Amino acid sequence: MSKVLASAVEEDLSRPEAISLREAFWFWLKLGFISFGGPAGQISIMHQELVERRRWISERRFLHALNYCMLLPGPEAQQLATYIGWLMHRTWGGVIAGVLFVLPSLFILIALSWMYIAFGEVPVVAGIFYGIKPAVTAIVLQAAHRIGSRALKNNWLWAIAAASFAAIFAFNVPFPLIVLGAALIGYIGGRLAPEKFRTGGHSAAKKSFGPALIDDDTPSPEHARFSWLKLAMLALVGAVLWALPMGILTVLFGWDGTLTQMGWFFTKAALLTFGGAYAVLPYVYQGAVGHYGWLTPTQMIDGLALGETTPGPLIMVVAFVGFVGAYVSQLFGADHVFLAGAVAASLVTWFTFLPSFLFILAGGPLVESTHNELKFTAPLTAITAAVVGVILNLACFFGYHVLWPKGFSGSLEWPSVLIAIAAAIALFRFKRGVIQVLMACALVGLAVHLLR
Repeated sequence: MSKVLASAVEEDLSRPEAISLREAFWFWLKLGFISFGGPAGQISIMHQELVERRRWISERRFLHALNYCMLLPGPEAQQLATYIGWLMHRTWGGVIAGVLFVLPSLFILIALSWMYIAFGEVPVVAGIFYGIKPAVTAIVLQAAHRIGSRALKNNWLWAIAAASFAAIFAFNVPFPLIVLGAALIGYIGGRLAPEKFRTGGHSAAKKSFGPALIDDDTPSPEHARFSWLKLAMLALVGAVLWALPMGILTVLFGWDGTLTQMGWFFTKAALLTFGGAYAVLPYVYQGAVGHYGWLTPTQMIDGLALGETTPGPLIMVVAFVGFVGAYVSQLFGADHVFLAGAVAASLVTWFTFLPSFLFILAGGPLVESTHNELKFTAPLTAITAAVVGVILNLACFFGYHVLWPKGFSGSLEWPSVLIAIAAAIALFRFKRGVIQVLMACALVGLAVHLLR
């Protein structure tokens, strides 16, 4: 009996066999369909699957990659999948992992966006969204609290958060200027008072789950070694992949065309997503709702609700924005509204995620050149603090449009107030998941709407 147990333990502690690209493909596809729960949930799923169960990568190497992804603008969970895919199977492995992390979400959101815009006035659908909107307000408030509890470690950072809230709430300062201002403050503050702007990423690994395919002492593969030639080639390819579709859109629709402006706008958004999707949503709102008028404030709230209920990065809400903007404006004529929406959703997804792939494929070799833990820079610390104020403003914006749908001159929507309070209690006090809260509030909203 002891020999059997010893054999089992020895087998369990042996290094896993090499994984083929085909086997990895099916795993990344599966991950794309089960990656619920936002960045924290998605990273947890990948840790359980890749570090604990399959042992494709050691915990230390996993966290080392994650620390780099946390430094970048863009969805860190999708970038982490791209990084691990690239480390295992070169460029194609990274592309496959990153694309499959997003693709299921894109198809699901196109379908849900069409159902929303085509059947949103049906009483049942309207009732469901009546309950979801107050829940979204509570969810955004929770996001501000969650990020703030990690980021605001001293009075300096609290002051930056308060200033960013005042800037966007009272003076409507554009989000990019807030980011640049915070970065400048962080740069100067990091030199004058470095202890106030010193914070770290994820801590180093403290335990092992057995030998991994990519272990702590596994040397970086040949393709993961830095080369100026490779970096130049990637920069050239990236420039072509951005300029070619942008050039085609400019020729077909002009620079001021809706699809061209969507491509340009979401390229800028992709470079400003420090702090996660909630941080860039105010910028998307300022542009998509306030400047371009692609969708209404109410539709923006509904789009965030749809994004919360689908797998994949939350920033995929941009696909909803693109779909609704193109569908409503009938870019391809009244007979092809769905095609216009689907094309727009696909284009904005392309421009939003292209930088994420380039950051990983270009920066990966630099990260692999050292396995020491990466640290957040002082400017990034200040940006993260500013993001807290920006997200709080977003919660105020959602709350205003949900609780006073006709403005302050109208009556307070008391059922929405009670649903929002209940959602906040479920999230903050009882630590319920976002999906559970949204489903419960949808049922309550449906009952309230049908009883009216």
